[in-house]
Amino acid sequence: MLTAVTQLGKPMKAATAMKAAPAKKPPIRIAVVESDPLRFVGFRALFDSEPDFELISASLPDIGTLPDIDLILLGNRSGHNLFDLMASFKATRPDLRIIVTGSGVDEETILKAIASGAKGYVDEAASPAEFVQAIRVVNQGSVWAPRHVLSMFIERVSSAPGRVFPAGRVTFTDREKEVLEMLVAGRSNKEIGSALGIEERTVKAHVAKLMRKVGVQNRIALSVHAITHSLVTAK
Repeated sequence: MLTAVTQLGKPMKAATAMKAAPAKKPPIRIAVVESDPLRFVGFRALFDSEPDFELISASLPDIGTLPDIDLILLGNRSGHNLFDLMASFKATRPDLRIIVTGSGVDEETILKAIASGAKGYVDEAASPAEFVQAIRVVNQGSVWAPRHVLSMFIERVSSAPGRVFPAGRVTFTDREKEVLEMLVAGRSNKEIGSALGIEERTVKAHVAKLMRKVGVQNRIALSVHAITHSLVTAK
C-alpha cells in the first residue's frame, strides 16, 4: 500500500515544513555604571527573564568608548556628584538615556535629575516588573518617574511657567506641530514616526529642535510647556 499522499498525481509538500523563524528583537544594551560586583550580579539576576536585555558592567571612563550602549543605570551613590556625572555623560554622549537608581532619594533630587536630562528614576526597592517597564519605556524615548514626582513637576511648572520657560512667542513648522501634538499625547518616537510616515531618527531631530526652541531639556518639560502655553489643540 502506498503511504505517500498525492494530489492530482503530485506529491504534497510535507506538512512539517519549517516556518520562517520570527524576527529576533534587537538587544537593549544596558551599562550598569560604577557598580560593585554584587550589585551587578543582582541586576543580572533581576533581568534574567528578559532575553533582549544585555547588561554590561562599566566604569565611568568606559562610557565614551562604548558606542553601542543604549541606556545607563546610574546609581545615586555617596562620593559622586550625580549631576556632575550626568553632565559629563551628556557632554560625551548626548544621545545616552540615563536612568537614575537609588534608595530613599527625595523628590527634589529626582526632579532635579529629570530637569538635568535623566530619562528616568527607579527606586532600588522597586519590583522587577517596574524595573523592566521603566527600561522599556525609556528605551522607546519616553520618561519614567514616580507618578507623584511627575505631578509635582507639572504643578510647579504650571504655577509659574514664566520663570521656567523663556518669554516670547515661539513659532513651529506644521511638521513640528504634528510631532508636538503626538508627544503631548504620550506617543513614543517610534509611534510618531509610524503615524507620520517618517523615520524614527527624523522624529528625534524634530523633538530636539522643539526642545531647543522653547529652552527645555527633556520631553516632559516640553509637554508641560506645550500644555501650559496652549501650543497644542485640546483633545
